[in-house]
This record gives sequence, structure tokens and C-alpha cells, in this order.
Amino acid sequence: MHKAVSLFCGCGGADLGLLGEFTYNNQNYGKLPFKIIYATDIDEKAVSTYKKNFSGGVVVCADIKDVKTEAIPACDILVGGFPCQSFSTVNPTKDPFDDRAKLYIEMVRVAKEKMPKIIIAENVKGFKTLCGGSIFNTVISEFEKIGFKVTSSLVNASDYGVPQKRERVIIVAVRKDIYDIKGEFVFPKKTTEDKKVPLSAAVPKLDIDSEKYYFSERAVLGLKKAKNNMKRGLAQNLDEPCLTVTSHLAKTSLNSRDPVLLVDPAKELYRRFTPKEAARIQSFPDIFEFAGSEFDAYRQIGNAIPPVMFWHIAKSVSTFLAKKTK
Repeated sequence: MHKAVSLFCGCGGADLGLLGEFTYNNQNYGKLPFKIIYATDIDEKAVSTYKKNFSGGVVVCADIKDVKTEAIPACDILVGGFPCQSFSTVNPTKDPFDDRAKLYIEMVRVAKEKMPKIIIAENVKGFKTLCGGSIFNTVISEFEKIGFKVTSSLVNASDYGVPQKRERVIIVAVRKDIYDIKGEFVFPKKTTEDKKVPLSAAVPKLDIDSEKYYFSERAVLGLKKAKNNMKRGLAQNLDEPCLTVTSHLAKTSLNSRDPVLLVDPAKELYRRFTPKEAARIQSFPDIFEFAGSEFDAYRQIGNAIPPVMFWHIAKSVSTFLAKKTK
């Protein structure tokens, strides 16, 4: 059993994928040979959710910059989806060098002291191309400086059984002595490249009873009056994977890039996803519980790593570690 430490754990999407032993969309994702011994995040509500769904390890709510390295146990696997807002392609005006963009340094700090066998890091698509790739190359260089061989890939969740077109950069860094024995890590083959899981797997029907999820006439009017380049209202086709869900799913405006549902075109009736639907779009099983208000749940869900996608990556990591030689 490989011991894992999870930084920036959020509500636990990646960690659920790392552990396995859950069912989603009538498919079982088997238990993987990992044990999470320590997890931490700065978001109190996300940590509360984490504690509802995971047991057995130490879970700390704290700013990683305040967590001393000696407080974190030795591990075989270090996992972390360090905050990505500064690298987003949705808002290119954000400062890519703000404090959040520098949190990868904390992951490097922990990795340097603990020297795990494998590091798995996740970030948004824009992380790889922002500033001509200089930020991405800096992060890779930092991992290499402390003794790791790095492989990365742009992974689309929809290629792995998730009903969502969610592209994320995944970095897998292998400790050099492990690399010398086992060679380079290979990312998993796509499982649903030819037959995507449609949004209907998460949203069984468009029309629901609760009025609070429907957008107001004012919101629809705002959409219609918006400039052409601002007309968002991205109504989704249930027969295809959904566009990327974000942490803004509780919004009341249609003028955004967030996906929505068009219940009745004739009546111009739109609604947002329910928290349960949003969680399913992210590939959380229905038994997964979220702490806090619906607003809190939306934020946690939108910020999460899809468990099913991460399960495939973690499974490939376990296969890699079990390999004897190159």
C-alpha cells in the first residue's frame, strides 16, 4: 500500500480517484493500492466535506504556507491541484504572477523534504501556455532541480468516461532513482475517445419542479440585450458531454461562459444545474456528501478534479510502480 499526502485537497475529487472503490454511472472503479495519510486545504467548507467522505488520515484546514514541512508525514505519493485561478484562459486579464500562482513553490518545498516516489500535480489548460509557457517550464524545472523526471499531458475528462469536456494539465514527476529502474511514466489510454458519455448520464431530464434553479425573465432579457460577443447562455445538448463546469454555478446571470440548460426554447426557459447534477457532471458518485450551503457545494464541485478521470491516472501510477524494470 502506497502512502499518499494530498495538498490543496479541496473536497476530495482527486483523492476519491486515488483511492478508488466507488461506483459512477453504473460502473465500478476498483480499489487502488493507495492510502491517504495526510490531507490539507485552506477552505474550511471543503475540508468539512472531505471529513464527511474520508477517514483514516490526518486532515488539516490551513494555509499551506503556514504548514511546517516537519508536520507532514513521509509519503510515497504527493498529490496536489495547486490553485489555478491565475492561470485561467477564461479571464486573461488576471495577474499570472499573484500569490496564488506561486503556491506551486509550497508543493516543491514539501517534495524536496519528503522525496516521494511520485508527484501528481493538476492545473488548468492555460497553465501550460500562459506567458509563452514560461510559468509551466519554471514549475517543471523546479521539480527537476530537486531530483525528479517529469512527464506531462493535457487530459480531457471526456476521454475517460466523464460527461464533461474538461481539459486539465496533469504533471507526473518520478523520483530519479525510480525513473532509472522503471523508465518514463506513460499516461493511460483514452477509454471513451470514440463514444463519449453524454450529459444525460448526469441530467436525466431537463424539466424539474424546483423554481429556484430557473433563471428569471430579467436574466434572459439581459442575455438578449448583451453585445454579440458577450452572449453566453451556453445551453447544453444532453446527447453530448457538458462544457466545463466552474465554481460559479450558483450564478443568477446568463451572461457568462458557464453551461446552462435550455428547458423550453419557445418560452426561453433556462435553468442552472442542481448541485446533484453538477456533482454527477464532475463524476462524483451520488453517495458523496457536500458540507455547507448549496452555494458552498457549487463552489467545491466546480473547483474539484473529476474522480473518474483521476482514477485512471492513479491506476496507471499504481501499474507503473508495480513494474520491475524498464
